[in-house]
Amino acid sequence: MCGRRLPHPRPQRGDHVGPSPVNRGRPGSKHHLIVDAGGIPLAVTLTGGNRNDITQLIPLVDAIPPIRGRRGRPRRRPRELFADRGYDHDVYRRRLRRRGITPRIARRGVAHGSGLGRHRWVVERGFAWLHAFKRLRIRYERRADIHLGLLQLACALICYRQLPVVLK
Repeated sequence: MCGRRLPHPRPQRGDHVGPSPVNRGRPGSKHHLIVDAGGIPLAVTLTGGNRNDITQLIPLVDAIPPIRGRRGRPRRRPRELFADRGYDHDVYRRRLRRRGITPRIARRGVAHGSGLGRHRWVVERGFAWLHAFKRLRIRYERRADIHLGLLQLACALICYRQLPVVLK
């Protein structure tokens, strides 16, 4: 889980745009992405640049489609969820546990070296795959629904590109 801020080429007005706290208050957007262990996107959302990452944790988990395993019913929830320090809130840890998900979230104020980097690089690679599409790296669209549609199309293309790897 991670949220990435996107720069705008010019000031924008419209949905899902807000002043970015890290980019001198310029308007921006964030992509929020949840991936499986192989880096295949499971759910994606778009918010304004001023929204906190934690607000999108539960909606992203709820947006995960059923995943068919080898046997039995399709899984609706992952067993574990790895996230960075931006998602370190006890309320959300409890909400994840109620859903039957074990949270593996780095604690704030604790020195690095928790070992989450072994798992977090998969999410960062997912963002790299998404931002390989230039229309997603810099948001040119005023309308959020068009940008979200392009974001979902990019996720479908990433899944399609990974299909030969999965079938081998």
